[in-house]
Amino acid sequence: MARSPRSLPAEGKPAKDLGPLRMIWREALKYPRQVSFALVALLISSAATLAIPYRFRVIIDRAFGAHADVSVINHSFYYLFMIVVVLGLASAIRFYFVSWLGERVVADLRRRVQDNLLRLSPGFFEENSPNEISSRMTSDTTVIDQVVGTTVSLALRNVITGLGGIIMLFVLAPRESSFLVGGALVIALTLRVFGRKIRNISRSSQDRIADVGAMVAEVLGAMKIVQGFNQETRERKRFADTVEAAFVTAKRRIRLRSIMTFTFITVVFGAITGLMWEGALGVARGSMTGGTIAALVIVGVIVSGAFGALSDVYGSLLQAAGAASRLNELLNAKPDIAPPERPQALPEPARGSLSFDHVTFRYPTRPEVSAIADFSLTVEPGETVAIVGPSGAGKSTIFQLAERFYDPQLGTIRIDGVPLTSADPADIRRRMALVPQEGTLFAASARDNLRYGEWDASEEAIWDAARTANAEDFLKALPQGLDTFLGEGGARLSGGQRQRVAIARAVLRDAPILLLDEATSALDAESERLVQQALERLMKDRTTLVIAHRLATVRAADRIVVMDQGRIVEQGTHAELQAGGGLYARLAALQFEDVEAA
Repeated sequence: MARSPRSLPAEGKPAKDLGPLRMIWREALKYPRQVSFALVALLISSAATLAIPYRFRVIIDRAFGAHADVSVINHSFYYLFMIVVVLGLASAIRFYFVSWLGERVVADLRRRVQDNLLRLSPGFFEENSPNEISSRMTSDTTVIDQVVGTTVSLALRNVITGLGGIIMLFVLAPRESSFLVGGALVIALTLRVFGRKIRNISRSSQDRIADVGAMVAEVLGAMKIVQGFNQETRERKRFADTVEAAFVTAKRRIRLRSIMTFTFITVVFGAITGLMWEGALGVARGSMTGGTIAALVIVGVIVSGAFGALSDVYGSLLQAAGAASRLNELLNAKPDIAPPERPQALPEPARGSLSFDHVTFRYPTRPEVSAIADFSLTVEPGETVAIVGPSGAGKSTIFQLAERFYDPQLGTIRIDGVPLTSADPADIRRRMALVPQEGTLFAASARDNLRYGEWDASEEAIWDAARTANAEDFLKALPQGLDTFLGEGGARLSGGQRQRVAIARAVLRDAPILLLDEATSALDAESERLVQQALERLMKDRTTLVIAHRLATVRAADRIVVMDQGRIVEQGTHAELQAGGGLYARLAALQFEDVEAA
């Protein structure tokens, strides 16, 4: 399936090596004190590491001779012990600050990504899977946490220690140390050849891991459907295929990193072997002391370890660059719906009028089909207008446009006379309260779900709203009252109870325009009666738009608008439309006949 231009790319554009890590570096630089402490501790620990073989040279040359003085021995080992203490302390400080930076950077990135996601219009989440986005927020940030808190520190330590070791080797034995220069050139060439390939495969590997996480979330969220339709075998195979795809991609990455590791270790240890070979010949010729060759061996091991570890560290950095690139896409996603530079204020007090003037709209995911076409409708303050019609007629699209989740391609929508595109979307939505078909609740307490309509509502206002929504009795019966945790999606409540909580939330909103999206369609008769009573109280003195499939629930509306294929085909009162013999009359006849037959 082709992706919309606004969709997040599956693989991402190839970037140059570690470029995406600049984003992480910019985040870390927001904490200069911690970065400074970490860098100073890193330098001290690297210097202490290289000081150890130097002290061994002194110890061997001065303290292991036949006529060595006891005080010389004591001082030699005293200084060595002090270096070890400094190394341990500097390493601990480095670990603390780089780990702190890792956790802090990840927390900041997660917050920034979430802040940007909250700015994006619902259309973005129709084109991009929320499960995949969630995976990026977890798996990718975990990779970055590991890199900032561990890998970057190891990379810098190995580079500094390796370069410092090479300098020390040239100071101790310039001619013999030339072997390492050739090794360094081979390593640089290897990084250039394999680096970009590994980065691109690492990015692809992160995408496959995100697919696994997204599928787990999707299947677990629909477990009753999976088991109810006996689709466990299919879902098991689908998941196995996704996991296998992730494994195949990971194998390519592992293969390249293995080749790079082989090259690193062979070149580095080969160079060190040549270095020690020359050193041994120097001792045999008498041109080099035993302490010097011992220091060469120890420094050589340190240098080889530092550069040998860079292959694995570099691979991890490339993987983090892929993760950073994926997060950067979320950070850089721009909202389609944004406040104008100078938003026009909505008139006060609010009147509650809403008008559509020759509006045509196509969803970004279906640009070839008009969801509504040349749609014109004016809803006066305090009027109740029902919107009915077959599925796909464009009824829900009216609500999406009214709340400015989308902008139409043609025409103008106004609230209290102000075009929606001229006003701040937040101001528009403050004047509306939505009761959806299924009451969407959060994994929180009953109180928090109720006051989502008005977060600063008082206890008295919350109970007044619950009473208006016929929700007071069952809320008082909850184990901890309003402090009872309602479970994921309000799982501890019945469908009718969730719907009444959603109505109470709309009551607390106290908005002049009320949007009811088939608010009773999924309820049993008793729940529907209680919800309908609550809705009638809520609709009083408010401008109300009602979407309904059950025509019996809208017969009392001031006006009924009948839609078909995105256009208004009829409008009038129930009696007028019944008498007209059009689409409404046919739909009504079918429904009322079914009711009578039942």
